[in-house]
Amino acid sequence: MAAAYGGRAFDGAAHPPGPGSACADRQLGGGGRLDQGAAGAGQGGGVSGRAEFLTRCDYAHRGLHGGGEGLIENSLPAFAAALDAGLGMECDVRLSADGIVYVFHDETLDRLTSETGAFGRCSAQKLDAIPLHGNGGPIPTLRALLEMVGGRQPLLIEIKIDGVEPVSPLCAAVEADLRGYTGPVAIMSFDPRVGRWFAAHAPQVVRGLVVTEEGGKGWWGHLKRALAMRHAKPDFLAYDIRDLPSPFATRARLRGVPVLSWTVRRPENWKTVRQHADGAIFEGEAQPRHG
Repeated sequence: MAAAYGGRAFDGAAHPPGPGSACADRQLGGGGRLDQGAAGAGQGGGVSGRAEFLTRCDYAHRGLHGGGEGLIENSLPAFAAALDAGLGMECDVRLSADGIVYVFHDETLDRLTSETGAFGRCSAQKLDAIPLHGNGGPIPTLRALLEMVGGRQPLLIEIKIDGVEPVSPLCAAVEADLRGYTGPVAIMSFDPRVGRWFAAHAPQVVRGLVVTEEGGKGWWGHLKRALAMRHAKPDFLAYDIRDLPSPFATRARLRGVPVLSWTVRRPENWKTVRQHADGAIFEGEAQPRHG
């Protein structure tokens, strides 16, 4: 079944993973990597449909950052390193004061730049002049990242919503940037209103719900997650590794909904991923090895 991106179809064949890449190893089940049988596809009849492509890779959390080279998260060099390693990528996006989508995680500039203050109060002109720490270069726009990736590997875009702010401006801007992009891509968010917006206004875009059970155990937390699922209508879940195994995630997988696990930071987390998820969003020493 072909999935659509930016109004065009993608069936996984237009941008196949390169030989020896981590994504290729995942598809072949080689090199000690996860394969469809080892992950969630072996349970409940398998993952199918337009989100199936997500299970073919593991995803470098905010790019392949840190390590000996000191690459900065959500920077173009970090995403270039992930591409070179044949990995999928996860990024975070925020909106500038004048409506441009940037790849940036935090609500404020303080941690990743020499500037301070709220990210969303800065114009694109100001943001373009603020370098990331180290050798990260300028804060990239989503358009710049899409141009660099060029459909070579899957990209997960986490849409960052702070509190009860309206979701429409950022969702609409992301959707506009994705028009004409034919590579494998999906959006996701903790906020179920994001999934609902895309279901209503851009149903061709694969959408996910980011889930954590931390601070939400018991019946009340389960009810909130169930309502979020109904509201967001997600094609996949991105689930907190600390909460796996989870009956909620297991039921989703039995219905054929892929579950990616975040954030995998230690090599020993991979056992949990293999048993209870369909792929991982990882960073640091948990980077998977392939041969």
